[in-house]
Amino acid sequence: AMAAQMTDAHRRFLQVLMSHGIMEGSEARKLHRRCCEIHKVYYAHDKLDDFISTINSHLQPLFMQIRKGMSESDGRAHYALVNLAETEITKMASDYTENELELFRKTMDLIVLSENGFASSTDILNLADQLKTKKMKKKEVEQVLKVFVEDKWLSERNGEYTLHTRCIIEMEQYILSNYQDMARKCNICHSLVIQSQVCESCGIGMHLPCVRKYFRAQTEPRCPQCNDFWSCDIP
Repeated sequence: AMAAQMTDAHRRFLQVLMSHGIMEGSEARKLHRRCCEIHKVYYAHDKLDDFISTINSHLQPLFMQIRKGMSESDGRAHYALVNLAETEITKMASDYTENELELFRKTMDLIVLSENGFASSTDILNLADQLKTKKMKKKEVEQVLKVFVEDKWLSERNGEYTLHTRCIIEMEQYILSNYQDMARKCNICHSLVIQSQVCESCGIGMHLPCVRKYFRAQTEPRCPQCNDFWSCDIP
């Protein structure tokens, strides 16, 4: 079957998403409606995913794709424009120096290998003099971290850093293949999980929003995998 036609509404949607890099679901729905109204294109409020798959079929030859993911903190849907042609770390290479990239990789190690999906600023600052490419002063590391947060690769809460939703959507494959033994998939939604609760008995992990949803209906929280009592606090 022929791919559905791209209209000016689709083009406008893509342009706006490109300039944001990532967009929360409700924003994307508003944008969908606005683009259709401006360009007098048929609009159906429940057809955003179809609208996006039309754009995706035209992005395919360019090795790009709009992907849907979720925020690990509140479970909301997000849409991000992903470049499939190069691994994300090489894509970042055009924006950052070699030692900034090394700092990012090492920060990512700390986050992925941590228990809860966070790395403290103290631990990241301590990486400053372990960089092989070129040592950084702690002041410089602080500056670079700020840029990573502005560029939506990291997000920060009370001096603790984790991967931004955009980073997780873009880097899911990269992380799953580079941290095979450590990277977990959520037992409920089966996508990559960074901030997780982990079963003390069998070691499966779940996103906090998935934990919340899953245990909402249960009188006694038990692990979906091994049925042992779930000892973490339900968020």
